[in-house]
Amino acid sequence: MPEQNKPFVVTDRRKFTMDGELRPDADPSPAREPRDVTPVEAAFTTPPQAAAPETPEDPELPPALTAEQTSQAKLAYEMTADRLDTAIRSANPGMDHPPAMSFDQLVQSVYMTSIMQLGGTTQEGQQPQVDILGARQSIDMLAVLEEKTKGNLSTEESRLLESALFELRMAFLEVTQALARSAAAKAPGGAGRPGPVGPSIVR
Repeated sequence: MPEQNKPFVVTDRRKFTMDGELRPDADPSPAREPRDVTPVEAAFTTPPQAAAPETPEDPELPPALTAEQTSQAKLAYEMTADRLDTAIRSANPGMDHPPAMSFDQLVQSVYMTSIMQLGGTTQEGQQPQVDILGARQSIDMLAVLEEKTKGNLSTEESRLLESALFELRMAFLEVTQALARSAAAKAPGGAGRPGPVGPSIVR
């Protein structure tokens, strides 16, 4: 028979059926015995137990940075910040060098942001503008900071953070109660008496 006219034959070499029973027409040849691995082959073969387990990466996390990338970014940032400070002082003779950021400044910055969001910096006679959701996020930010730095703060730093959180939480309660009273007075059937201008929500 010519080469191109030979029939195409498929041979089923499976030893077991779908039910797990031995096929009557299975190849009776025994399985091959494992052979000894030469030292050269062993040097280029990674045992299964030595392979590092694959850990699924969180798709929302950025790729891990190398120590060199982190170091270069920090150095470039510090050099640029120094040049900026020099330019500002040159344009403003006698200006002091800006203080280095500290934990106290970080807490005070978030604290003041929260006070502004709660309407605490409103001028007398004006209606307070309250960003109640922003204030809540700022207060929760300090709470996260307290949790993550637990056991790593000095007594003064811990007291500062604790006091800031206490004052902000009390102010938050006071403002939300004032908003509730204001809403109740404006509702149908409310007292309707003219009173001091209450806070209004901006977000």
